[in-house]
Amino acid sequence: MTNKILVVDLEATCWEDDGEFQKQNSEIIEIGICMLDTKTRLITAHQGILVKPYKSEVSAFCTKLTTITPQMLAQSGTSLKEACKMISDQYNSKQLTWASYGGYDKVFLREQCNKFNVDYCMSNDHINIKTLLSRKLGIDKGLGMKKALATLKIPLEGTHHRGVDDANNAAKILSWILNN
Repeated sequence: MTNKILVVDLEATCWEDDGEFQKQNSEIIEIGICMLDTKTRLITAHQGILVKPYKSEVSAFCTKLTTITPQMLAQSGTSLKEACKMISDQYNSKQLTWASYGGYDKVFLREQCNKFNVDYCMSNDHINIKTLLSRKLGIDKGLGMKKALATLKIPLEGTHHRGVDDANNAAKILSWILNN
């Protein structure tokens, strides 16, 4: 049994008009990853993997929200297949418990892998940090990440809605939960 938890945050293509179009066309454009050592509480292996969408494009709204531009993806992006292979190879992700802030990332990553015939790179052992925090605080409704950080008096680091930064901030929340 390992004392490491892989914390993941996804960013996806999005449009100002949320709805069925977005549900049908949204694709992963960044996978943020960090590793939380549950014994030392150290957060390591900060990485953001930019992913080129197969069919959709990054809208101006999406760039404003995430700071990810089409040019960034064209220059530094990889395919979802390569990103998942990289995660599996570098982090041994199929053997680790992984966590995300909310259930969206777990469901969306599996959906995207199925949709584009990509080998799913994560284990079935998943922690929903948002739900765990709600239980810990004794509240019914989950808090958004920014509100959760403020409630716990943990400073938000980096850019909210960038996968690499949100994974790190989610790991800090998980560390707080495990420590309190």
